[in-house]
Amino acid sequence: MPSSGSRAADRGRRRSLRLRAAALAGAALLAGTAQLTTPPALAAQADPAARASNQPVAPFHILGNLYYVGASDVTSFLIATERGLIVLDGGFVETAPQIRDNIARLGFKLRDVKLLLNSHAHYDHAGGLAQLAAWTGARLLASAGDAPLLAAGGRGGAGSDELPSFPPIKAARVVGDGEAVTLGGTTMVAHLTAGHTPGCTTWTTRVRDGGRTYDVVFLCSTSVLPDYRLLDRPTYPGIAADYERSFRTLAALPCDVFLGSHASFFDGAAKADRLRAGASPNPFVDPDGYRAFLVRAEAAYRERLAAERARLAAAPPPG
Repeated sequence: MPSSGSRAADRGRRRSLRLRAAALAGAALLAGTAQLTTPPALAAQADPAARASNQPVAPFHILGNLYYVGASDVTSFLIATERGLIVLDGGFVETAPQIRDNIARLGFKLRDVKLLLNSHAHYDHAGGLAQLAAWTGARLLASAGDAPLLAAGGRGGAGSDELPSFPPIKAARVVGDGEAVTLGGTTMVAHLTAGHTPGCTTWTTRVRDGGRTYDVVFLCSTSVLPDYRLLDRPTYPGIAADYERSFRTLAALPCDVFLGSHASFFDGAAKADRLRAGASPNPFVDPDGYRAFLVRAEAAYRERLAAERARLAAAPPPG
């Protein structure tokens, strides 16, 4: 059992964290989420679509101990705990300096990042992880399905070979479906929502703010990329069954605060602007938006599945 002195110290750390959160929230809202000057390295990013989704924005406080430190569409989230920082997703290779600088702008220290988490092993979400690990010394936790892809820099099948590669990074620990990861009183839970990648992971946590506890969902992705095949010569064995299972898993998750691997999933830019303008209640508290997203996402998946079935039915018999 901890001593009275250690309990008092913990209370002091918690109070300090709350005061820091309040101060940083005010500073972030004053700074706003306006576009920042684009560094030359980002302007040189070869893919125009990637460059458009990787524009720098000012970091901001979402609620509780949860902060946004990502780019205009590829997201990265910081969770501040009493024992250090957790960072979820590293964006592109070119996003890593933005995340580093955004952490500093919020008043946190890069050396305090203890854990790196990943939604999925694609170049726009895992590209910056190796650099962030090098800067911070943090350990990466990843799913069994995506850990090999991360270690191979996005190579190794499952549709990833059609996408750009990224600096490889080896997971320090593999997390299983439903496994809880705890740091400093904050628990993140991994939910396998495979399909987009074999180890696509939706993370959840609970955040305390204003006397209320909120269920937060960081949705991985449910999209079916243009080159994916669901039925005939599937992109990877069992991909269609994985998507089906993922929609059931996502539908069962309690959600107050809807976040995800792309800001466009949860209308992040508009919500940030409303938050900056002083909107109340907090626009990121959006359970209806989460349910509406799932309805649209599943409808898009079923349309794609039906199109593949129709092509197979129309195909002439072999030989």
